[in-house]
Amino acid sequence: MSIQLTQVPQDLHIHTIYSQYDSAVVDEQTPELIARVHHARILGISDHFEHFTDRFDEYKKRLQQLNLHAGTEVDGAAYVGEAIQLDFEYYIYHCRNQRSEYDAIDKLLATGKPVIIAHPMALDTDLGKIPPECYIELNNRYIWRDDWKRKIGPYAQSFRFLIGSDAHQPLWLNQNVARYVASQLGIEETLLFEG
Repeated sequence: MSIQLTQVPQDLHIHTIYSQYDSAVVDEQTPELIARVHHARILGISDHFEHFTDRFDEYKKRLQQLNLHAGTEVDGAAYVGEAIQLDFEYYIYHCRNQRSEYDAIDKLLATGKPVIIAHPMALDTDLGKIPPECYIELNNRYIWRDDWKRKIGPYAQSFRFLIGSDAHQPLWLNQNVARYVASQLGIEETLLFEG
């Protein structure tokens, strides 16, 4: 008897052991594991930029061999200048409610690569200051920490949204809560890549 796995359409916010200084990432969370579990039709890895830049070529080659999209999570304006020098497919960006953080978005957008604003509630991002070309992410890790109806609801029709897991370990490879919120707000998911 075989078990049919349920796949979600897309997950571009997944961490692996390349996020080497993130204590929430477990040793088992390898790119190979993500490829085997294959919980989404479209899979992308977005390890923390500042954790592996000295191994970027190795990172990108390993992900390509596994048919995983190579993104990165950029922790604010301080890292944007360096991040845009490397050939990522997309950026997941931490935008705190500071002018320098909003200004740095323009540099990311100038690359022509998708820019995904992550954790807007946890980082107190003012979505009214985010360019409409950006995508907004709903993910399981932080969506429940604040009043998502109040913070995200007014912008449900203003942006394109992605749904992610922000998985740091195998048991986090799901999007149940984020998908619930999206359904409650009438948000339709945008897919960035063919799957």
